[in-house]
Amino acid sequence: MRAKRSRLFVWLGSVLLVGLAVAGFVVSSRAHGIDKSDDIPLAEVKRGDLELQVRGTAELRASHAMMLTAPAIGGDALQITQLARTGAPVKKGDLVMEFDPSEQRYKLEQNRSELLQAEQEITKAKADAIVLGAQDKVALLKAQYGVRKAELEVKKKELVSTIDGEKNQLALEQAQRTLTESENDLESHKTSGQAAVFLAQEKYNKAKLAMDQAQENLGKMRVTAPIDGLVSIQKNMNASGGFFFTGMSLPDYHAGDQVQAGSSIAQVVDPMGMDLIAKVGERERSNLMPGQAVDVQFDALPGHTCKGKVKSVGGMSMHQFFDSSNPGGFDVSIQLADTDPRLRSGFTAQVVFLGNKQNNVMYVPRQAVFLKDGKRIVYARKADGYDQREVKIQSETESRAAITGLEEGTRVALIDPTATRKTTGSSVASPGLGATP
Repeated sequence: MRAKRSRLFVWLGSVLLVGLAVAGFVVSSRAHGIDKSDDIPLAEVKRGDLELQVRGTAELRASHAMMLTAPAIGGDALQITQLARTGAPVKKGDLVMEFDPSEQRYKLEQNRSELLQAEQEITKAKADAIVLGAQDKVALLKAQYGVRKAELEVKKKELVSTIDGEKNQLALEQAQRTLTESENDLESHKTSGQAAVFLAQEKYNKAKLAMDQAQENLGKMRVTAPIDGLVSIQKNMNASGGFFFTGMSLPDYHAGDQVQAGSSIAQVVDPMGMDLIAKVGERERSNLMPGQAVDVQFDALPGHTCKGKVKSVGGMSMHQFFDSSNPGGFDVSIQLADTDPRLRSGFTAQVVFLGNKQNNVMYVPRQAVFLKDGKRIVYARKADGYDQREVKIQSETESRAAITGLEEGTRVALIDPTATRKTTGSSVASPGLGATP
């Protein structure tokens, strides 16, 4: 009987020990936050140094450049006979491009010939007026003499017969009419002579103006640099015969090309006036200030790093409301410390803004910080879930955020654990990191 009781007690004790072990395992699992269904990625709050560097892309733009165009003159297309190469340094007054002057020289010679002809016509018109005037004066003297003679004959009426007296009177009247006609002819011929000289002078003036224009156009065949700088040759938009589509590669202008008057051929860029324009996000803007050092690596010049500094930081975020793919941002102007003749307006570059270094700070991945109800929060891991805690952001980089309000080693969620998630097998669909809950 006692043996049976002993075996019963042993059996009950074993069952009790197994139950206690299972209970202890469950409690221990909960205490350590083990939950096989919880697959939210975590990160720890760390202490260390944080370099406030901001990275981005920028485009080189010329703040001071002068465009050079083909001379705006009438006539056929112009042919480029000489053109400086892209990147060539020039001084003010140096030749940049030259066009074939043959047509303008022909027009100049033609207009010069017309000018000489007009000069001869003026000389002839003046000579004709002088000769005609002299002839009219002789005719006038003859008419005056005839009138005087006729008057003397009329005074003899007492000495001659009545018939002769009447004849003398008719001769006087005829002489007077001739005198009047001579006087009228003198004035008329004088006026017509002056008109002929005036017309010849107008023809001369027109020929002189045309010759001066041809001379000026001939001078325009040589285009010089208006400022000191670097030459940048433009794309030949007519190289494809007027056919163009987006993404099409066009060649630069070169000697031998036919261009229309007024076409933009090249520009002279002031290398000291070229700025890099970078766009940074709202969070990165607080880490930038004028005078800050910048490292620049141009995509077209691999392995070559340029130095620069922040010239200005935009005060307004530029966002394209009709372009959802453009997140917007602030424009940052960067001034290069040194010039390089290889640089061209439109070059893109990778830039690193060198900020201050913060030592011995607490930081977490930036995607662990969320914005909720206007406050910056994190989700700290605890035994039975997550605790929402407010933190203060001291500074941020592209990947990290220096914070206060958490202890070192605290584990925080990298995605919002309160957001609805859909699971398919072992995969988890989560909201965007660092999003607003």
